[in-house]
Amino acid sequence: NCKIRGVEPFTTVISPPRHTAFKNDYEMMEFIQTLRELSGGKPVGFKICVGSKEEFINICKAIVETGIYPDFITVDGGEGGTGAAPLEFSNSVGMPYKDAVPFVYNTLVEFGLKDEIKIIASGKIFTGFHIAKALALGADLCNSARGMMLALGCIHALKCNTNRCPVGVATQDERLIKGLVVEDKAERVKNYHNETVKAFVELIAAAGLEKPHQIKRKHIFRRINIHQIKSFKEIYPYPENMGKGKIK
Repeated sequence: NCKIRGVEPFTTVISPPRHTAFKNDYEMMEFIQTLRELSGGKPVGFKICVGSKEEFINICKAIVETGIYPDFITVDGGEGGTGAAPLEFSNSVGMPYKDAVPFVYNTLVEFGLKDEIKIIASGKIFTGFHIAKALALGADLCNSARGMMLALGCIHALKCNTNRCPVGVATQDERLIKGLVVEDKAERVKNYHNETVKAFVELIAAAGLEKPHQIKRKHIFRRINIHQIKSFKEIYPYPENMGKGKIK
């Protein structure tokens, strides 16, 4: 790591949290367009863990004013994180995806942008029901890191940043890598993925739906307290101003 960064070992270095390729929302849109052109038109988007709602609203304004549409926005829940993340950040920073996804969806609809941009949900999504909830809240698809890691053999040793992962998943140490038998783990990951998708499809069928995109907030219920149950549609209402969005 020190060699890659060009610094002396065991010295304190500052890692600025900001990007160097752009300085504001408008420059970020221009950077997205640059990447799209350089890649020959491949899909380009960005990932965000929502902290400030105003910040995301300003991003939407920049999209409208520049006319540059990201192909997707990955909404990373505050409940996500890696074994290399500081506990304060992994446990306490950022909006959970169950709040962030409907906010992002509603905001894109209000700006008339949703038809042009896909939403990817991310954050402890590792069961069929997790996928159903994410899509009901407004996601078009989901990322799954934690589930795949566990299927691969991760034991949450929290050694990701030390190069000493005991099961060989997050390490470059040749001795430890031997613990990850590719032929065995590949089969486990494949089975986990297939069975998770199968469980999700069965839930869609059980709800009386024919296709995954038909699941909406009205289909999922949450107990609010001992006396009250509400649907996601009641907890996270769709926006009154639908813009160009198409919601029934």
